[in-house]
Amino acid sequence: MTLMILGVCAFMSLIVGIAMEGWPAGAHDGLGIVASILLVVFVTATSDYRQSLQFKDLDKEKKKITIQVTRNACRQKMSIYDLLPGDIVHLNIGDQVPADGLFVSGFSVLIDESSLTGESEPVVVNAENPFMLSGTKLQDGSCKMLITTVGMRTQWGKLMATLSEGGDDETPLQVKLNGVATIIGKVGLFFAVVTFAVLMQGLLMSKLREGTISSWSGDEALQMLEFFAVAVTIVVVAVPEGLPLAVTLSLAFAMKKMMNDKALVRHLAACETMGSVTSICSDKTGTLTTNHMTVVKSCICLGVKEVSNDNKASFCSDIPQSVVKLLLQSIFTNTGGEIVSNKDAKREILGTPTETALLEFGLSLGGDFQAERQAVKLVQVEPFNSTKKRMGVVLQLPEGGLRAHTKGASEIVLAGCDKVINSKGEVVPLTEESINQLNATINQLANEALRTLCLAYIELENGFSPDNAIPVSGYTCIGIVGIKDPVRPGVKESVAICRSAGITVRMVTGDNINTAKAIARECGILTDDGIAIEGPDFREKSQEEMLTLIPKIQVMARSSPMDKHTLVKQLRTTFDEVVAVTGDGTNDAPALHEADIGLAMGIAGTEVAKESADVIILDDNFSTIVTVAKWGRSVYINIQKFVQFQLTVNIVALIVNFSSACLTGSAPLTAVQLLWVNMIMDTLGALALATEPPTDALMKRSPVAKKGNFISNVMWRNILGQSFYQFMVIWYLQAKGKEMFNLDGPDSDLILNTLIFNSFVFCQVFNEISSRNMEEINVFKGILNNYVFVTVLGCTAVFQVIIIEFLGTFASTTPLTSSQWYLSVFIGFLGMPIAAILKMIPV
Repeated sequence: MTLMILGVCAFMSLIVGIAMEGWPAGAHDGLGIVASILLVVFVTATSDYRQSLQFKDLDKEKKKITIQVTRNACRQKMSIYDLLPGDIVHLNIGDQVPADGLFVSGFSVLIDESSLTGESEPVVVNAENPFMLSGTKLQDGSCKMLITTVGMRTQWGKLMATLSEGGDDETPLQVKLNGVATIIGKVGLFFAVVTFAVLMQGLLMSKLREGTISSWSGDEALQMLEFFAVAVTIVVVAVPEGLPLAVTLSLAFAMKKMMNDKALVRHLAACETMGSVTSICSDKTGTLTTNHMTVVKSCICLGVKEVSNDNKASFCSDIPQSVVKLLLQSIFTNTGGEIVSNKDAKREILGTPTETALLEFGLSLGGDFQAERQAVKLVQVEPFNSTKKRMGVVLQLPEGGLRAHTKGASEIVLAGCDKVINSKGEVVPLTEESINQLNATINQLANEALRTLCLAYIELENGFSPDNAIPVSGYTCIGIVGIKDPVRPGVKESVAICRSAGITVRMVTGDNINTAKAIARECGILTDDGIAIEGPDFREKSQEEMLTLIPKIQVMARSSPMDKHTLVKQLRTTFDEVVAVTGDGTNDAPALHEADIGLAMGIAGTEVAKESADVIILDDNFSTIVTVAKWGRSVYINIQKFVQFQLTVNIVALIVNFSSACLTGSAPLTAVQLLWVNMIMDTLGALALATEPPTDALMKRSPVAKKGNFISNVMWRNILGQSFYQFMVIWYLQAKGKEMFNLDGPDSDLILNTLIFNSFVFCQVFNEISSRNMEEINVFKGILNNYVFVTVLGCTAVFQVIIIEFLGTFASTTPLTSSQWYLSVFIGFLGMPIAAILKMIPV
């Protein structure tokens, strides 16, 4: 709006100037304002365009989804954008249906069509109701789907064609800064009106004294236009439209850099909220650990054995052949994974890391995946979910009869067993002694930081129907396997960094409590004064007990998704913490949604989890979460630096022009000059200060206060101190400048105003360097690492020389002598030691 008013002002100036002085002499003022407006618009538009390109890149990254597809009899991973009609897609619980298609085969398939139809009740999909629509999600089960339609021809595509996706809402910081900008704008408007009134009063009073109030010349009309331009430009300088720009720039820069650091930000506000995080609730598997699992120990036929490449032959020879056969049938049929041949005809194991580890174990025992699958017929499948913590299948055996296999959390599956296979391969009742032995084995493996799974089977009556649920008791225990999942390198150091940064890390896992405690100690999460608790125990606690318990909880094992949700809700509401939560499963969606920051796993996470999250951790690594927190703090601090810099310029420019107009009847800074200053502090200042990369020192301070004042006492100290210095210097130059440089003659006012303008700009250049760190004296540390900052400073200085030396006609300046240049630069430089002294003053 202010630029539009200035445009009108420039147009009027051109008409009056050309009428009075002719072309081109009379057009200089008007063309100067036009050129300045065009430069501001061009730089701002370029900056906005670059941001929009960054957001487009990020948006593409958001929509990158890979899926398992069978094409040309070869199973492979493929982007959903490469799918074609005729492909067979393999879908599991939590996946998003990538195209329209038909159900081919599968079990217990429930589809959530609420995103398409608005219907909250899940739809059962089977051979009788085979239609599957793009954009819907698998709530339960697993299946194969034949693709019939892709892209914009799908139901989802047709729906999206009628909608245009809206951008991100304003972030909390943008809203807060818009409020600051509005207040400053109103103050600026008040000063502008008063300045214009004072300048006009001076003109009118002189005309009254001369008795020429009834006759007006073209020069006086031009003078009035200049007054109006100065008043409007005061508004332009005062209104800090650069504040929202700085936030967006900083967030866009952080999003781009976080993308390089393997974190995809889905919601802009998440960037800044991460700077306030006080608590991280992290999964164990794949986040704190590597997710590269191998079976290293087993307890088959009640005997514990180590599993390694060296002892495979002896391992099989020590176990009865009938038990090996039963074990291989359990591993290869009761699985969500698959062993396939890839394009190069090489064997490839597909599935979750746990499934992969078990399938590798089965292959090492000499098993044949395809042979085992073809020997039996699958009657029913219950996929694994985090509530039941088990999965099962019902098989029709070749010799007739039905058998169910189950596997899952050791203590849960073992509790459903009443028989066990002994060392001779015989099925015997499960006595109290053997139960104690198996539980001791589970605890022993768990204490060695191994993930334990129990495998069991039950022979079913012939009357079993596929519509019936698979039994949960009466099983015969085949054995227990211990799976090693090493802690990720760097996790212990990352947890220590979080602790020094005032962030509490809690492990929330579905694993055995002893396994969780062992891993938590290895990561540095579980300390001597911390508590490890199981989900079922946590659920039963009263509100009063939770008040004393939750601050001490460092590990929650065997937790259900609702336990995680309850913990997050309590931390946020009762303890007023800012909580970040990691999740990968469909059932984690409530906790991800409840948290201030939901962090979904990019590799292990389902599409439902990713949709509920604010940030997707592309490498599933805990160290990346710490990097996101560091960037969050960096965004907040960078914007504070910019606000400190900008408010200093605002205050000085306002007071200088206002006081000068009131006391001398003229403003030392012209419209064109103020527009240049406006561009330095708005667009260029935002570019320089909002793109500072984070430092390790950020993680040695407390989290950003959620409800604290954005403009801190430290900032006010720096702003007021620097403003006072700049104002005093400019005022002294205005009062004594002519005497200092022996200026007299018709050009003395122009030279003095040029000197004031030059000194003012160099004050901002050096203040920009001082603003790099609001508290530390050494502001040059790492300055060369930020090429944007160095480039902006260099360009500002070069353009300033060009404006003073070569564009005098347009900018109302005149070339300065070398001594005047030295003084201007020295006055600017002197602001740096003054800023250093200010930083020593405690607030």
